[in-house]
Formats: sequence, structure tokens, C-alpha cells
Amino acid sequence: MSPHLDDAVFSVGATLAALAAAGWTVEVLTCFTASVPDPSPFALSTQLDKGLPTHVDYMELRRAEDVAACRVLHAVPVHLPLPEAPHRGYGSAADLFTGVHPDDRIGPALVTALRPRLRAADLVLAPQALGRHVDHRVVAEAVAVCATGVLWWRDVPYVSRAPDEPPWQAVPDGVEQPVDIDAHLDAKIRSAGCYTTQLDFQFGGPQRVGPALSTVAAAEAARLGRPGAVEALWGPVDRLADTCLRESATMTEPGTGHGGQR
Repeated sequence: MSPHLDDAVFSVGATLAALAAAGWTVEVLTCFTASVPDPSPFALSTQLDKGLPTHVDYMELRRAEDVAACRVLHAVPVHLPLPEAPHRGYGSAADLFTGVHPDDRIGPALVTALRPRLRAADLVLAPQALGRHVDHRVVAEAVAVCATGVLWWRDVPYVSRAPDEPPWQAVPDGVEQPVDIDAHLDAKIRSAGCYTTQLDFQFGGPQRVGPALSTVAAAEAARLGRPGAVEALWGPVDRLADTCLRESATMTEPGTGHGGQR
């Protein structure tokens, strides 16, 4: 489950690769991928500041990047035709982090789109909405309505800016569980590199993707007292135990330190 075309791969791509390698059918369902004719000035600026001219269908280009990224992970991309926040009346970068607009009705529409898909899923991974981006919040809230037993991932790059931020209030109580991703970090880095329109903005250039994601994985491991590289998931202990990830993950004991229950 991904709010935008890159969030899931940047945040939990190695875990997705591990699941696919173990024989799971992995879908990366991205919620906000619609192309919108005649975008607003702010929405248009999000492509112009990346050097893309006005006539380019920015979201079509990003969907193609996502297809390539998922191919690296042996995952199936699924694109919901819902508009991103800049196409829903959010008029600036700051506006994306100040809460859901009263007239923004995307939440109910997203619940309607997700409910049948999540009912059919054996396992759902979704964002904790660290950073409080409105689209991440809306996705977390919709998933919490539609599914139980979810494993919630920590949002990159926001996790680097606020590593101690708790999951968004819509995320149910759980336990933080580290997943050893040493064997799949390279696949994550190669997959992330497919989002070419985003690399300068998010990482400072293609050559910095690997170092940046490796640093995040090492910092997550250190935060949880683990060696190597880690992606952290939040949720019920038994859900991680149901997957191939159990052998590489050591559960953080409830009530101890940052990884305890809430």
C-alpha cells in the first residue's frame, strides 16, 4: 500500500523483495496516481521544478517509473486513479502538512476503492504516516477502516527527519518489529533508482540513492539495537510470524523502550 508512486519502495522495498523471493504474490497498490488535465499552479510546479515541460503528463511518466521499479522487486504494480493532494485544492508545499481540508472528500472515495481489495489480501503493509503528509494520513486512516492485522511501515524520507515520531493516531496499537534486510537492500536501491524524476528532489541525485537508503537502514538497525540493515514494521506480533520474515526478525518485547506497545 503506497500513497504515491515511490513511497512503498523507498520505505519498505527490501521487505517487499523478501516476500516476493519467498513466493508471495506482492502487489504494490498506489492510491494517488491520476493524470489531471490543466493542473493547478502548485500541481504544475511539482513537475516544472524537476525540469519537465508543461506538455508532459507527469503522472503518466511516474506510473511508468513505478512499473519499472516493481519489476526489479518482482512485484505487481496497481494504480488507483485518484488525484494527489496538489490536484485536490492543496496550494503549497506547506499546505500538504497542515491537515486535511474540510472540503477534501478523498477519504471516503479511497475507502470505497480499498475495501474489496484489502478484504482479499492475505497481508497488508501500509504507511504509519510519519511526517504527517496529508496523503499519507488519508491512506493510514482508510486502511485502518478497511483492514485488521496490518503491518505498518515507517515513511522514508520522513523517518530520517523525525526518527522518534510515533505512528499517526489512526494506526492501531502494536509492537515495533525489525526485519533484517541485508539480503535485499541492493534490490531496494536498484528499484528506488527507477524513480528518475524524484531522485534529485528526494536524495540529491541518482548517485546518492544507495548511500541514503543504506544510511536509513543502518540507523533503523541501531535505533532498535540490531546489527546490519533493518526495515521496521509496526503491528501485531502474530502477523509478522505468519510471513517468511519471521526467521530474520527479532520481535521487540512489549513495553520495552521505543519498540513497546502503545
